[in-house]
Amino acid sequence: MSDYDLVIRGGTVANAVDTMHADVAIKDEKIAAIGLGLGAGKREIDAAGKLVLPGGVDTHAHIEQVSSNGQLSADNFESATKSAAFGGTTSVICFAAQHRGDSLTAVYEDYAARAKRGAVIDYSFHLLLTDPTPKILNEELPPLVKAGSASIKIFMTYDLMNVGDEGVLDILLKARELGALVAVHAENNGMISWLGNRLVERGYTDARYHAISHPRGSEAEAFHRLIAFSELIDQPVIIYHVATAEGAAVIREARGRGVKVYGETCTQYLFLTKQDLVKPPGEGAKFVCSPPLREESDQEALWQALALGDLQIVTSDHAPSTLDENGKYAHGANPSFKKTSNGMPGLETRLPMLFDAMVSKGRYGVNAFVKWTSTEPARLYGLGGRKGTIAIGADADIAIWDPDKRVMLADDMVHDNTRYTPFAGREVTGWPVTVLRRGEVIIEDGACPAVAGSGQFLARKGGEAAKPSGRLSPEFDPKRNFGAELY
Repeated sequence: MSDYDLVIRGGTVANAVDTMHADVAIKDEKIAAIGLGLGAGKREIDAAGKLVLPGGVDTHAHIEQVSSNGQLSADNFESATKSAAFGGTTSVICFAAQHRGDSLTAVYEDYAARAKRGAVIDYSFHLLLTDPTPKILNEELPPLVKAGSASIKIFMTYDLMNVGDEGVLDILLKARELGALVAVHAENNGMISWLGNRLVERGYTDARYHAISHPRGSEAEAFHRLIAFSELIDQPVIIYHVATAEGAAVIREARGRGVKVYGETCTQYLFLTKQDLVKPPGEGAKFVCSPPLREESDQEALWQALALGDLQIVTSDHAPSTLDENGKYAHGANPSFKKTSNGMPGLETRLPMLFDAMVSKGRYGVNAFVKWTSTEPARLYGLGGRKGTIAIGADADIAIWDPDKRVMLADDMVHDNTRYTPFAGREVTGWPVTVLRRGEVIIEDGACPAVAGSGQFLARKGGEAAKPSGRLSPEFDPKRNFGAELY
């Protein structure tokens, strides 16, 4: 008789801190035992010579989402989550995106139904707010946070998305009340709009000028402003897709003062630069994303910020558009950067690119790889202990990596609906050959047998990251503001 549903034998198990030679036993979708000489499983997988790692947790992905200009992203939940699984990711957090005038409740219900029928990995939602009216903040937002979507995404840029300074403050105050973490796309909208228009007026419309249209200072300025808002309200924030050395330095300084501010960067900012936008007409559109790609020196600064703990996680910011009239080329074969859909695919390639750099090339090692791509994302977003770790009682989300397998990345090998990767032509060493989601094998022998809709919704609380620091600003401390009660 079998003691377990499945046993992975003979592999090297690695978490964010420890690495050990051990077997891993799974029962009832959970990790039931870790050790040597474990009892038999109904199925056994030989992992000799391989690394047994937690499945990846990608907390920043745009899936089946309508943009502010009405364009639907290329991926539905089935295609996006299958692509993620092929790359070793087993949990994703994406966006229930409100547009101005929308009911957040209606948006959420529609989005949840789409995920329920399509996802093959487990998923959760950020609540993306663009229209923080009193009704939205006081009536619609609280029950959705209570139901398990305990993170709120906002923009400080884009004319149709920007909530404005007072909107940011309103949302931070409400998030503090609800115990939700606030995630922010922080760039200075005025600088970007002004310089972008000036470039176009002078005929500089090629994709390469997208990198110029977002001044480097627009990032650092917005970070300073957001952190000042965060300190005023005493509400933690996480800053999305940090792309510049100056931006990372702002976060470092704030954390050094004890501010609860977190930061992520993305795969593209560690491996691509603005020179990748310099392509024949039309080709540069593949590399248009916001914030834009920067310099090699920024790459080094971001790696250092991760190593120092100023940034905690690396996500994909998967934002898929097809290379046709429905996507990147909706405004012609060589569109102005101002009319090119933003973003690039990355769910499938995030982990292989990082594994190659960090583990195969020895930059930081397997424990840091697990920490930045799985354990810390889970912890920051209220999934710690359940996802992002190989530990007894955790969900049996596991990626078995062949550390010696070499793969040449190419457009025709990816499984998302964009059918391209910005990393085409790069060879990586190390690949997830077998992937389990809650103990079920969903990637094996180059195939994904998982059934659409088999992924489960992950209800989350805000967790420790979302808790206020308790360091009240002078304006909100009744002992220092003449007794005014402002919370």
